[in-house]
Amino acid sequence: MAAKLIAWWNALTPAEFLWLSVGLVGQVLFSARWLIQWFVTEKSRRSTMPETFWYLSLFGGLLVFAYGLHRLDPVIILGQFGVLIYARNLFFIRKEKMEGASPAPAPAPAGR
Repeated sequence: MAAKLIAWWNALTPAEFLWLSVGLVGQVLFSARWLIQWFVTEKSRRSTMPETFWYLSLFGGLLVFAYGLHRLDPVIILGQFGVLIYARNLFFIRKEKMEGASPAPAPAPAGR
């Protein structure tokens, strides 16, 4: 088994090594989201989903999706369907922040 792994590693071209790196970085980002969520939950002493979780999900998922496209692997490609959900959650977070940052409407003038 080790001999096969060494032979595979030695046969990697620079381009294949680059794509392998893209896939691995994406997977590390995607996995790190759980560590961030765990850390924030422990710190706040309540279950919470920090905004960083969604960014790591989105960027990690996009990199893994790109790797899946390069490999033409339908399992990896379909497994990254969640990217749409992560982007949508970030849209709602941004919208909520913008609505919270806008000034409150002025009260209507009182009648005489």
